[in-house]
Amino acid sequence: MGSTSRHQNCRSSSSGCTCFSIRFSTILTITILFTSVYVFLSTVKRGSEPFSWTKTETGFNGDLRDAKFPWNSLCFGNNFEKLKLAVFSKTWPIGAAPGGMERHAATLYHALAAKGHEIHVFTVPSDRKPHLDIHEGNLHVYFAANDHGSVNCSLAFEIFNSINANGPFDYVHTESVSLPHWRAKMVPNVAVTWHGIWYEIMHSKLFEELAFNSQEKTPRPVGELHEAMPRLVDEIRFFPSYTQHICISKSAGKVLVNIYQLPQRNVHVILNGVDETKFVHDPESGARFRRKHGIPKNVSVVMGVAGRLVRDKGHPLLYEAFSKISRTHTGVYLLVAGSGPWGKRYAELGSNVKVLGALEPSKLSEFYNAIDVFVNPTLRPQGLDLTLMEAMHCGKPVLTPNYPSIVGTVVVNQSFGYTFSPNVESFVDALKSVIKDGPIVLQNKGIACRKHALSMFTASKMADAYERFFLCMKNPRFCQYPLPTDC
Repeated sequence: MGSTSRHQNCRSSSSGCTCFSIRFSTILTITILFTSVYVFLSTVKRGSEPFSWTKTETGFNGDLRDAKFPWNSLCFGNNFEKLKLAVFSKTWPIGAAPGGMERHAATLYHALAAKGHEIHVFTVPSDRKPHLDIHEGNLHVYFAANDHGSVNCSLAFEIFNSINANGPFDYVHTESVSLPHWRAKMVPNVAVTWHGIWYEIMHSKLFEELAFNSQEKTPRPVGELHEAMPRLVDEIRFFPSYTQHICISKSAGKVLVNIYQLPQRNVHVILNGVDETKFVHDPESGARFRRKHGIPKNVSVVMGVAGRLVRDKGHPLLYEAFSKISRTHTGVYLLVAGSGPWGKRYAELGSNVKVLGALEPSKLSEFYNAIDVFVNPTLRPQGLDLTLMEAMHCGKPVLTPNYPSIVGTVVVNQSFGYTFSPNVESFVDALKSVIKDGPIVLQNKGIACRKHALSMFTASKMADAYERFFLCMKNPRFCQYPLPTDC
Protein backbone atom coordinates (compact mmCIF):
# COMPACT_ATOMS: atom_id res chain seq x y z
CA MET A 1 0.00 0.00 0.00
CA GLY A 2 1.44 3.36 -0.99
CA SER A 3 1.21 6.79 0.59
CA THR A 4 0.58 10.20 -0.94
CA SER A 5 1.48 12.30 2.06
CA ARG A 6 4.74 13.24 3.67
CA HIS A 7 5.58 10.47 6.09
CA GLN A 8 6.58 10.52 9.67
CA ASN A 9 9.71 8.68 10.68
CA CYS A 10 9.13 5.73 13.04
CA ARG A 11 12.19 5.80 15.28
CA SER A 12 12.41 5.99 19.01
CA SER A 13 14.02 9.03 20.53
CA SER A 14 17.58 8.80 21.69
CA SER A 15 19.96 11.04 23.56
CA GLY A 16 22.74 12.42 21.42
CA CYS A 17 26.24 12.82 22.71
CA THR A 18 29.32 13.87 20.86
CA CYS A 19 32.05 14.52 23.37
CA PHE A 20 33.03 12.62 26.49
CA SER A 21 35.96 13.09 28.78
CA ILE A 22 38.38 10.39 29.84
CA ARG A 23 36.82 10.50 33.29
CA PHE A 24 33.38 9.75 31.86
CA SER A 25 34.85 6.90 29.80
CA THR A 26 36.33 5.41 32.96
CA ILE A 27 33.03 5.73 34.85
CA LEU A 28 31.20 4.20 31.91
CA THR A 29 33.52 1.22 31.76
CA ILE A 30 33.27 0.60 35.51
CA THR A 31 29.48 0.88 35.35
CA ILE A 32 29.26 -1.62 32.50
CA LEU A 33 31.50 -4.09 34.27
CA PHE A 34 29.66 -3.84 37.59
CA THR A 35 26.21 -4.15 36.05
CA SER A 36 27.39 -7.05 33.88
CA VAL A 37 28.74 -8.89 36.91
CA TYR A 38 25.55 -8.18 38.84
CA VAL A 39 23.23 -9.60 36.19
CA PHE A 40 25.48 -12.56 35.46
CA LEU A 41 25.61 -13.50 39.14
CA SER A 42 21.89 -12.96 39.50
CA THR A 43 21.23 -15.50 36.76
CA VAL A 44 23.16 -18.08 38.77
CA LYS A 45 21.84 -17.15 42.17
CA ARG A 46 18.50 -18.68 43.15
CA GLY A 47 15.89 -17.79 45.68
CA SER A 48 17.25 -14.60 47.24
CA GLU A 49 16.27 -12.15 44.47
CA PRO A 50 12.74 -10.68 44.30
CA PHE A 51 12.47 -11.78 40.68
CA SER A 52 14.31 -15.09 40.80
CA TRP A 53 13.85 -17.38 37.82
CA THR A 54 13.19 -20.86 39.14
CA LYS A 55 12.91 -24.17 37.40
CA THR A 56 9.39 -24.60 36.11
CA GLU A 57 7.26 -26.89 38.24
CA THR A 58 4.69 -28.98 36.40
CA GLY A 59 2.40 -28.48 39.39
CA PHE A 60 2.21 -24.67 39.04
CA ASN A 61 -1.13 -23.38 40.32
CA GLY A 62 -1.89 -19.69 40.48
CA ASP A 63 -2.00 -16.42 38.56
CA LEU A 64 0.03 -16.51 35.34
CA ARG A 65 1.07 -12.91 35.93
CA ASP A 66 3.11 -14.18 38.87
CA ALA A 67 4.88 -16.87 36.83
CA LYS A 68 8.69 -16.64 37.09
CA PHE A 69 9.36 -18.99 34.18
CA PRO A 70 8.57 -19.11 30.44
CA TRP A 71 4.89 -19.57 29.69
CA ASN A 72 5.91 -22.05 26.95
CA SER A 73 6.58 -24.69 29.60
CA LEU A 74 2.90 -24.84 30.58
CA CYS A 75 0.21 -26.79 28.74
CA PHE A 76 -2.78 -24.67 27.75
CA GLY A 77 -6.02 -26.27 26.61
CA ASN A 78 -8.41 -25.37 23.82
CA ASN A 79 -9.94 -21.91 23.86
CA PHE A 80 -13.26 -20.91 22.33
CA GLU A 81 -13.02 -17.14 22.80
CA LYS A 82 -11.65 -15.30 19.79
CA LEU A 83 -9.48 -12.20 19.78
CA LYS A 84 -9.06 -9.22 17.46
CA LEU A 85 -5.41 -8.18 17.60
CA ALA A 86 -3.49 -5.30 16.05
CA VAL A 87 0.21 -5.91 15.44
CA PHE A 88 3.03 -3.53 14.57
CA SER A 89 6.08 -5.24 13.08
CA LYS A 90 9.27 -3.75 11.67
CA THR A 91 9.11 -5.83 8.48
CA TRP A 92 7.33 -8.83 6.99
CA PRO A 93 9.45 -11.64 5.47
CA ILE A 94 9.73 -11.77 1.69
CA GLY A 95 12.07 -14.37 0.13
CA ALA A 96 15.08 -16.01 1.77
CA ALA A 97 16.90 -12.97 3.16
CA PRO A 98 14.87 -11.88 6.24
CA GLY A 99 16.32 -12.14 9.70
CA GLY A 100 14.98 -13.84 12.80
CA MET A 101 12.56 -11.18 14.03
CA GLU A 102 10.65 -11.14 10.74
CA ARG A 103 10.48 -14.93 10.63
CA HIS A 104 9.34 -14.99 14.26
CA ALA A 105 6.54 -12.55 13.44
CA ALA A 106 5.33 -14.51 10.43
CA THR A 107 5.39 -17.80 12.35
CA LEU A 108 3.52 -16.38 15.36
CA TYR A 109 0.78 -14.52 13.52
CA HIS A 110 0.12 -17.30 11.03
CA ALA A 111 -0.27 -19.65 14.00
CA LEU A 112 -2.62 -17.29 15.89
CA ALA A 113 -4.71 -16.76 12.75
CA ALA A 114 -4.92 -20.52 12.27
CA LYS A 115 -6.34 -20.76 15.80
CA GLY A 116 -9.23 -18.55 14.70
CA HIS A 117 -8.09 -15.12 15.91
CA GLU A 118 -8.46 -12.03 13.73
CA ILE A 119 -4.94 -10.64 13.18
CA HIS A 120 -4.13 -7.29 11.55
CA VAL A 121 -0.42 -6.61 10.96
CA PHE A 122 0.93 -3.14 10.08
CA THR A 123 4.38 -3.44 8.56
CA VAL A 124 6.53 -3.16 5.42
CA PRO A 125 8.02 -5.85 3.11
CA SER A 126 11.49 -7.01 4.10
CA ASP A 127 12.78 -6.51 0.54
CA ARG A 128 11.69 -2.83 0.62
CA LYS A 129 9.84 -3.27 -2.70
CA PRO A 130 6.15 -2.56 -3.47
CA HIS A 131 3.83 -5.46 -2.62
CA LEU A 132 0.08 -5.87 -2.37
CA ASP A 133 -1.44 -6.25 1.06
CA ILE A 134 -1.92 -9.84 2.21
CA HIS A 135 -5.32 -11.23 3.18
CA GLU A 136 -5.23 -14.93 4.01
CA GLY A 137 -8.21 -16.05 6.06
CA ASN A 138 -7.94 -14.43 9.50
CA LEU A 139 -4.51 -12.92 8.76
CA HIS A 140 -4.41 -9.42 7.26
CA VAL A 141 -1.04 -7.77 6.51
CA TYR A 142 -1.02 -4.07 5.57
CA PHE A 143 2.11 -2.63 3.99
CA ALA A 144 2.47 1.01 5.05
CA ALA A 145 5.87 2.24 3.91
CA ASN A 146 7.42 5.68 3.76
CA ASP A 147 9.78 6.89 1.05
CA HIS A 148 12.69 5.05 2.66
CA GLY A 149 10.90 1.71 2.95
CA SER A 150 10.36 1.92 6.73
CA VAL A 151 7.00 1.86 8.51
CA ASN A 152 5.05 5.08 8.00
CA CYS A 153 3.47 5.53 11.43
CA SER A 154 0.87 8.06 10.29
CA LEU A 155 -0.35 5.86 7.44
CA ALA A 156 -0.30 2.74 9.62
CA PHE A 157 -2.45 4.50 12.24
CA GLU A 158 -4.91 5.69 9.60
CA ILE A 159 -5.49 2.05 8.65
CA PHE A 160 -5.45 1.00 12.31
CA ASN A 161 -8.13 3.57 13.24
CA SER A 162 -10.41 2.64 10.34
CA ILE A 163 -10.30 -1.07 11.31
CA ASN A 164 -10.67 -0.24 15.01
CA ALA A 165 -13.81 1.82 14.20
CA ASN A 166 -15.48 -1.27 12.76
CA GLY A 167 -15.00 -3.11 16.07
CA PRO A 168 -12.35 -2.30 18.67
CA PHE A 169 -9.18 -4.33 18.94
CA ASP A 170 -8.92 -6.46 22.07
CA TYR A 171 -5.22 -5.75 22.35
CA VAL A 172 -2.33 -4.14 20.49
CA HIS A 173 1.01 -5.90 20.17
CA THR A 174 4.28 -4.44 18.91
CA GLU A 175 7.50 -6.23 18.01
CA SER A 176 10.08 -4.11 19.88
CA VAL A 177 9.75 -0.40 19.00
CA SER A 178 7.83 -0.93 15.75
CA LEU A 179 5.16 1.03 17.60
CA PRO A 180 7.21 3.94 19.04
CA HIS A 181 6.82 4.76 22.70
CA TRP A 182 5.29 8.16 21.99
CA ARG A 183 2.57 6.41 19.96
CA ALA A 184 2.17 3.62 22.52
CA LYS A 185 1.08 6.21 25.10
CA MET A 186 -2.04 6.83 22.98
CA VAL A 187 -3.03 3.15 22.94
CA PRO A 188 -4.83 1.88 26.07
CA ASN A 189 -4.02 -1.83 25.80
CA VAL A 190 -0.56 -2.45 24.38
CA ALA A 191 2.05 -5.16 24.91
CA VAL A 192 5.58 -5.17 23.53
CA THR A 193 7.86 -8.11 22.82
CA TRP A 194 11.51 -7.16 23.23
CA HIS A 195 13.87 -8.92 20.82
CA GLY A 196 16.78 -6.88 22.10
CA ILE A 197 17.23 -4.19 24.71
CA TRP A 198 19.90 -1.53 25.03
CA TYR A 199 21.34 -3.14 28.11
CA GLU A 200 22.19 -6.16 25.94
CA ILE A 201 23.23 -4.01 22.97
CA MET A 202 25.67 -2.26 25.30
CA HIS A 203 27.25 -5.67 25.94
CA SER A 204 27.42 -6.27 22.18
CA LYS A 205 29.39 -3.10 21.63
CA LEU A 206 31.68 -3.97 24.52
CA PHE A 207 32.43 -7.40 23.05
CA GLU A 208 33.03 -5.94 19.59
CA GLU A 209 35.43 -3.40 21.06
CA LEU A 210 37.38 -6.10 22.91
CA ALA A 211 37.37 -8.52 19.97
CA PHE A 212 38.25 -6.20 17.10
CA ASN A 213 39.21 -2.63 17.86
CA SER A 214 41.85 -3.48 20.46
CA GLN A 215 43.69 -5.58 17.87
CA GLU A 216 44.10 -2.75 15.37
CA LYS A 217 47.35 -0.79 15.15
CA THR A 218 45.43 2.45 15.43
CA PRO A 219 42.27 1.72 17.44
CA ARG A 220 39.22 3.75 16.48
CA PRO A 221 37.56 6.02 19.06
CA VAL A 222 35.09 4.05 21.15
CA GLY A 223 32.26 6.44 20.32
CA GLU A 224 29.55 3.78 20.08
CA LEU A 225 30.48 2.46 23.50
CA HIS A 226 30.36 6.00 24.90
CA GLU A 227 26.88 6.51 23.47
CA ALA A 228 25.56 3.25 24.91
CA MET A 229 24.98 4.47 28.46
CA PRO A 230 22.96 7.61 27.57
CA ARG A 231 20.82 5.55 25.19
CA LEU A 232 20.32 2.95 27.90
CA VAL A 233 19.15 5.64 30.34
CA ASP A 234 16.82 7.04 27.66
CA GLU A 235 15.38 3.58 27.03
CA ILE A 236 14.79 2.89 30.73
CA ARG A 237 12.84 6.15 30.91
CA PHE A 238 10.48 5.39 28.02
CA PHE A 239 9.85 1.68 28.66
CA PRO A 240 6.93 2.43 31.05
CA SER A 241 5.11 3.88 28.01
CA TYR A 242 4.24 0.27 27.17
CA THR A 243 1.70 -1.43 29.42
CA GLN A 244 2.98 -5.01 29.33
CA HIS A 245 6.42 -6.39 28.43
CA ILE A 246 7.23 -9.78 26.96
CA CYS A 247 10.84 -10.98 26.96
CA ILE A 248 12.19 -13.81 24.83
CA SER A 249 14.84 -14.90 27.33
CA LYS A 250 14.95 -15.35 31.08
CA SER A 251 17.92 -13.00 31.49
CA ALA A 252 16.12 -10.14 29.70
CA GLY A 253 13.17 -10.55 32.05
CA LYS A 254 15.49 -10.27 35.02
CA VAL A 255 17.09 -7.10 33.59
CA LEU A 256 13.73 -5.40 33.01
CA VAL A 257 12.80 -5.91 36.66
CA ASN A 258 16.18 -5.44 38.38
CA ILE A 259 17.74 -2.76 36.15
CA TYR A 260 14.84 -1.13 34.27
CA GLN A 261 12.74 -1.26 37.49
CA LEU A 262 9.51 -2.35 35.82
CA PRO A 263 6.82 -3.96 38.00
CA GLN A 264 7.20 -7.73 38.18
CA ARG A 265 3.59 -8.26 37.12
CA ASN A 266 4.19 -6.31 33.90
CA VAL A 267 7.10 -8.50 32.74
CA HIS A 268 6.56 -11.94 31.23
CA VAL A 269 8.73 -14.48 29.43
CA ILE A 270 7.48 -16.20 26.29
CA LEU A 271 10.23 -17.89 24.31
CA ASN A 272 10.36 -17.81 20.54
CA GLY A 273 9.35 -20.97 18.75
CA VAL A 274 9.91 -22.38 15.27
CA ASP A 275 7.63 -24.49 13.09
CA GLU A 276 8.20 -28.01 14.39
CA THR A 277 6.62 -29.47 11.24
CA LYS A 278 9.29 -27.86 9.01
CA PHE A 279 12.38 -28.36 11.17
CA VAL A 280 12.55 -32.09 11.80
CA HIS A 281 15.18 -34.76 12.36
CA ASP A 282 15.67 -36.34 8.92
CA PRO A 283 19.09 -38.00 8.37
CA GLU A 284 18.19 -39.01 4.80
CA SER A 285 17.59 -35.41 3.72
CA GLY A 286 20.90 -34.51 5.35
CA ALA A 287 22.72 -37.22 3.42
CA ARG A 288 21.20 -35.98 0.16
CA PHE A 289 22.26 -32.44 0.99
CA ARG A 290 25.83 -33.59 1.58
CA ARG A 291 25.93 -35.44 -1.74
CA LYS A 292 24.41 -32.48 -3.59
CA HIS A 293 27.08 -30.11 -2.31
CA GLY A 294 29.99 -32.49 -2.69
CA ILE A 295 30.85 -33.10 0.96
CA PRO A 296 33.47 -35.91 1.08
CA LYS A 297 32.36 -39.11 2.81
CA ASN A 298 35.55 -39.37 4.85
CA VAL A 299 35.19 -36.06 6.75
CA SER A 300 35.41 -36.43 10.52
CA VAL A 301 33.08 -33.61 11.62
CA VAL A 302 30.83 -31.32 9.57
CA MET A 303 30.15 -27.96 11.21
CA GLY A 304 27.56 -25.50 9.99
CA VAL A 305 26.81 -21.79 10.40
CA ALA A 306 23.77 -19.91 9.06
CA GLY A 307 22.55 -16.32 8.97
CA ARG A 308 23.78 -12.93 7.79
CA LEU A 309 27.53 -13.05 7.19
CA VAL A 310 28.39 -9.76 8.86
CA ARG A 311 30.87 -8.69 11.53
CA ASP A 312 28.52 -8.30 14.50
CA LYS A 313 27.29 -11.85 13.97
CA GLY A 314 30.79 -12.94 14.96
CA HIS A 315 32.05 -14.17 11.60
CA PRO A 316 35.54 -12.68 12.07
CA LEU A 317 35.82 -14.87 15.19
CA LEU A 318 34.70 -18.02 13.36
CA TYR A 319 36.95 -17.22 10.39
CA GLU A 320 40.01 -16.89 12.62
CA ALA A 321 39.18 -19.85 14.87
CA PHE A 322 38.38 -22.24 12.01
CA SER A 323 41.49 -21.22 10.08
CA LYS A 324 43.56 -22.24 13.14
CA ILE A 325 41.68 -25.51 13.60
CA SER A 326 41.80 -26.56 9.95
CA ARG A 327 45.61 -26.47 9.93
CA THR A 328 45.82 -29.36 12.39
CA HIS A 329 42.46 -31.10 11.82
CA THR A 330 42.18 -31.64 8.09
CA GLY A 331 39.07 -33.82 8.38
CA VAL A 332 36.87 -31.00 9.70
CA TYR A 333 34.46 -29.39 7.26
CA LEU A 334 32.49 -26.13 7.49
CA LEU A 335 29.21 -25.38 5.67
CA VAL A 336 28.31 -21.68 5.50
CA ALA A 337 24.66 -20.80 4.73
CA GLY A 338 23.90 -17.11 4.31
CA SER A 339 24.84 -13.97 2.45
CA GLY A 340 27.03 -11.03 3.34
CA PRO A 341 30.56 -9.64 3.01
CA TRP A 342 32.19 -12.49 4.94
CA GLY A 343 31.08 -15.04 2.34
CA LYS A 344 34.08 -14.26 0.14
CA ARG A 345 36.44 -14.43 3.10
CA TYR A 346 35.24 -17.91 4.03
CA ALA A 347 35.87 -19.05 0.45
CA GLU A 348 39.54 -18.15 0.98
CA LEU A 349 39.90 -20.88 3.63
CA GLY A 350 40.14 -23.62 1.03
CA SER A 351 38.42 -26.88 0.16
CA ASN A 352 37.28 -27.61 3.72
CA VAL A 353 34.81 -24.73 3.56
CA LYS A 354 31.70 -24.64 1.38
CA VAL A 355 29.84 -21.31 1.03
CA LEU A 356 26.22 -22.04 0.06
CA GLY A 357 24.75 -18.55 -0.09
CA ALA A 358 21.31 -17.70 1.31
CA LEU A 359 19.04 -20.73 1.52
CA GLU A 360 15.29 -20.74 1.05
CA PRO A 361 13.45 -21.59 4.28
CA SER A 362 12.44 -24.95 2.80
CA LYS A 363 16.13 -25.89 2.43
CA LEU A 364 17.24 -24.89 5.92
CA SER A 365 16.03 -28.12 7.54
CA GLU A 366 18.07 -30.12 5.02
CA PHE A 367 21.10 -27.97 5.86
CA TYR A 368 20.77 -28.61 9.60
CA ASN A 369 20.36 -32.34 9.02
CA ALA A 370 23.55 -32.38 6.95
CA ILE A 371 25.80 -31.11 9.75
CA ASP A 372 27.09 -32.68 12.97
CA VAL A 373 27.08 -29.49 15.04
CA PHE A 374 25.63 -26.02 14.55
CA VAL A 375 27.96 -23.07 15.23
CA ASN A 376 26.62 -19.66 16.21
CA PRO A 377 29.54 -17.22 16.72
CA THR A 378 27.38 -14.13 17.33
CA LEU A 379 28.70 -11.09 19.16
CA ARG A 380 25.16 -9.88 19.79
CA PRO A 381 23.98 -11.10 23.22
CA GLN A 382 20.45 -9.82 22.70
CA GLY A 383 17.37 -11.87 22.08
CA LEU A 384 17.74 -15.45 20.90
CA ASP A 385 18.72 -16.51 17.39
CA LEU A 386 16.09 -18.75 15.83
CA THR A 387 18.88 -20.71 14.16
CA LEU A 388 19.79 -22.27 17.52
CA MET A 389 16.25 -23.55 17.97
CA GLU A 390 15.95 -24.71 14.36
CA ALA A 391 19.16 -26.73 14.62
CA MET A 392 18.04 -28.30 17.90
CA HIS A 393 14.71 -29.32 16.36
CA CYS A 394 16.70 -31.11 13.66
CA GLY A 395 18.57 -33.03 16.34
CA LYS A 396 21.83 -31.10 16.29
CA PRO A 397 23.89 -29.84 19.26
CA VAL A 398 25.03 -26.23 19.21
CA LEU A 399 28.26 -24.32 19.77
CA THR A 400 27.60 -20.78 20.92
CA PRO A 401 28.91 -17.94 23.13
CA ASN A 402 28.15 -18.19 26.85
CA TYR A 403 25.83 -15.18 27.07
CA PRO A 404 23.27 -15.15 29.91
CA SER A 405 20.38 -15.13 27.43
CA ILE A 406 21.66 -18.34 25.83
CA VAL A 407 22.95 -20.36 28.79
CA GLY A 408 19.90 -19.45 30.85
CA THR A 409 17.32 -20.33 28.20
CA VAL A 410 18.69 -22.53 25.39
CA VAL A 411 21.95 -24.31 26.25
CA VAL A 412 20.91 -24.82 29.86
CA ASN A 413 23.39 -27.67 30.37
CA GLN A 414 26.34 -29.31 28.57
CA SER A 415 24.22 -32.12 27.16
CA PHE A 416 22.90 -29.63 24.60
CA GLY A 417 26.25 -28.52 23.23
CA TYR A 418 29.23 -26.27 23.88
CA THR A 419 29.77 -22.67 24.93
CA PHE A 420 32.74 -20.31 24.76
CA SER A 421 33.71 -16.79 25.73
CA PRO A 422 33.52 -14.38 22.75
CA ASN A 423 37.22 -14.47 21.83
CA VAL A 424 39.29 -16.54 19.42
CA GLU A 425 41.24 -18.52 22.04
CA SER A 426 38.14 -19.73 23.87
CA PHE A 427 36.44 -20.43 20.54
CA VAL A 428 39.35 -22.62 19.39
CA ASP A 429 39.25 -24.59 22.64
CA ALA A 430 35.52 -25.22 22.17
CA LEU A 431 36.07 -26.36 18.57
CA LYS A 432 38.70 -28.79 19.81
CA SER A 433 36.21 -30.20 22.29
CA VAL A 434 33.70 -30.75 19.49
CA ILE A 435 36.29 -32.56 17.36
CA LYS A 436 37.49 -34.65 20.30
CA ASP A 437 33.95 -35.81 21.11
CA GLY A 438 33.28 -36.82 17.52
CA PRO A 439 30.06 -37.73 15.64
CA ILE A 440 28.74 -40.35 18.10
CA VAL A 441 28.80 -38.02 21.13
CA LEU A 442 27.46 -35.20 18.97
CA GLN A 443 24.60 -37.41 17.86
CA ASN A 444 23.67 -38.22 21.47
CA LYS A 445 23.75 -34.53 22.37
CA GLY A 446 21.54 -33.86 19.35
CA ILE A 447 18.91 -36.28 20.65
CA ALA A 448 18.82 -34.36 23.94
CA CYS A 449 18.58 -31.08 22.01
CA ARG A 450 15.60 -32.23 20.00
CA LYS A 451 13.76 -33.40 23.11
CA HIS A 452 14.38 -30.03 24.79
CA ALA A 453 13.35 -28.07 21.69
CA LEU A 454 10.08 -29.97 21.37
CA SER A 455 9.29 -29.22 25.00
CA MET A 456 9.98 -25.46 24.77
CA PHE A 457 10.71 -24.00 21.33
CA THR A 458 7.78 -24.96 19.10
CA ALA A 459 5.56 -22.58 17.16
CA SER A 460 2.48 -24.21 18.67
CA LYS A 461 3.69 -23.71 22.25
CA MET A 462 4.64 -20.12 21.46
CA ALA A 463 1.22 -19.44 19.89
CA ASP A 464 -0.58 -21.09 22.82
CA ALA A 465 1.38 -18.92 25.27
CA TYR A 466 0.70 -15.69 23.37
CA GLU A 467 -2.98 -16.60 22.99
CA ARG A 468 -3.32 -17.16 26.72
CA PHE A 469 -1.39 -13.96 27.44
CA PHE A 470 -3.77 -11.81 25.38
CA LEU A 471 -6.81 -13.58 26.84
CA CYS A 472 -5.40 -12.94 30.32
CA MET A 473 -4.91 -9.25 29.52
CA LYS A 474 -8.48 -9.02 28.20
CA ASN A 475 -10.16 -11.03 30.97
CA PRO A 476 -8.40 -11.83 34.29
CA ARG A 477 -10.33 -15.10 34.45
CA PHE A 478 -7.85 -16.47 31.92
CA CYS A 479 -4.92 -15.52 34.14
CA GLN A 480 -5.69 -18.44 36.45
CA TYR A 481 -3.75 -21.65 35.81
CA PRO A 482 -4.78 -24.34 35.41
CA LEU A 483 -8.27 -23.80 34.06
CA PRO A 484 -10.58 -26.82 33.74
CA THR A 485 -9.84 -26.82 29.99
CA ASP A 486 -6.03 -26.86 30.46
CA CYS A 487 -4.13 -30.09 29.95
